[in-house]
Amino acid sequence: MKSKEPTEPAQAAEQVFFPLDEQLQLQPGSLTPLQLDHLVNFATFQSFGKAVKMMIGHHGVYVSASTSRRQTEDIGSFAELVQNEQAKAKLKEKNPKAERNGKSKTASKLVISNDGSYISLRGKVWAEVKTMALGEVEENKRRSKQRPSQEVKMTNITYFSRMTDSETFTELIVGELDRRGFFDANLVAALQDGAEWIQSLIDALRTDILRILDFYHAGEYLSDIAVLVSQAGTQLPAKWWEEQLHELKHQGPEKVLEEVLHLLQEHPQVEDLDKKVNYLQKRKEMMQYPQFRASGWPIGSGSVESANVGVVQARLKGVGMHWERKNVNPMLALRIGESNDRWEETRNQAFRQRLLTRRSQRFTRQIARYEKLEQKVLKTMLHLFLLASPSKPKQTISLPQADTSTEASSATKTSIPARSHPWRRYPHAKK
Repeated sequence: MKSKEPTEPAQAAEQVFFPLDEQLQLQPGSLTPLQLDHLVNFATFQSFGKAVKMMIGHHGVYVSASTSRRQTEDIGSFAELVQNEQAKAKLKEKNPKAERNGKSKTASKLVISNDGSYISLRGKVWAEVKTMALGEVEENKRRSKQRPSQEVKMTNITYFSRMTDSETFTELIVGELDRRGFFDANLVAALQDGAEWIQSLIDALRTDILRILDFYHAGEYLSDIAVLVSQAGTQLPAKWWEEQLHELKHQGPEKVLEEVLHLLQEHPQVEDLDKKVNYLQKRKEMMQYPQFRASGWPIGSGSVESANVGVVQARLKGVGMHWERKNVNPMLALRIGESNDRWEETRNQAFRQRLLTRRSQRFTRQIARYEKLEQKVLKTMLHLFLLASPSKPKQTISLPQADTSTEASSATKTSIPARSHPWRRYPHAKK
């Protein structure tokens, strides 16, 4: 027997609220807080499908890949919201450019590095993710065989990444910079390449930052110059590039800049050669590597280069991965929470913000429902009031009455006319 089809469309189930869920701080869904914590943490490192397998192995709990994705991206969005609000609060509290009060909250020497890397979005679009690395400078007392000449090293490195424009990125990193005491540190250096957006970022943070051009980045420009000149027909010495790097590192940029300027004068027709040479000429003060090394500063930005791989590309640039634009920053918020060894703090803040948002939405729905009910009650009361109000008596016009007593008495008596009645005298009145 076939079941009858419903005559009206089924209404969506109304979201209900159970007070005990809020007391236990349970998150939306069927997972316990611990299970949800592990699922999101697994998905922060691995793909959503692999996170499901890890959940089965660790908890014996099965969730679908879509649930893994939805829960991770949702928690990540609240983690991003908290981090952004913290940065905005710091901007309101004080001006990052304000003069320091002389009291340092952190190490005496900090190094900030910035760089960008590209990930693939849906629709075959590549987008740049900007990353900041901030670390303390310490003397390298235990040198490795691979780097015996490394005099200083960066320790306690933390990161911040976002896919956004440079101006917004400069505002968002204020929260992490303030947490690390960047604005109160005695000495701060910016070790990075010479991109224009990075220079603008440095200008917006502090006016006394020591600017250092990444030594390996300068070496890449020297290598490009050598390739362009060789293609133009000039045979350079076999170890020209190595000699220039040695001169640049131990003696400074003066002779190196003279050499590349001489090559430009000999080959003015070579395309892009002038751009490479001018790039180095403009950054002469940023390539005083002997002075930087003597002052105990690093000259290589390997920390931020490794951050591009470890923080961003390791999770967001996998084989066949194409991200929705709205889901990139939530995942980055989780990644930097884990990379900065602050996962518990990031998770707790995201969970708390999620519950607060959920409660606020519930209160908003309640207020809307109460307002609707109040309007309905007012309409009902108004309707009852109109029904209960006394009606006005009808006005009648009095006319002069004639003496109709006989007519009234005859009208009240009804009988069959007599046979002698004139009405019966005519033929048409006869039967």
